Amino acid sequence: MLFRSFGLFGKSKTDEFARSLAQDIAKRYPPVIANNPEQMVFQKRLTSILEDAFNRARQFNAENRLGMFKKAKLGNTFKWELKEMGYDKKFVDMATEGLIVYLTRK
Repeated sequence: MLFRSFGLFGKSKTDEFARSLAQDIAKRYPPVIANNPEQMVFQKRLTSILEDAFNRARQFNAENRLGMFKKAKLGNTFKWELKEMGYDKKFVDMATEGLIVYLTRK
């Protein structure tokens, strides 16, 4: 019961946001395209897609005043959601790292 009051277990606002962020990326840059080397996506388009998502995350952070633990939780949930969607490890790691950088820089 005590853990629930701190939001350590169960679905949290942070988890839901991380999932929605991953789903938004998937709508604009589906795993079938991301994982297919023959499908060329312009770097500028991919950068724009990711920056849009990261800017939303920065806004979420500002509105919810995420501490270090919740930022890590957001990044971890985001990473697992991308993996479950079928993105390859290289893309998942790159997107997650970008998210964390956007969340932690001033």
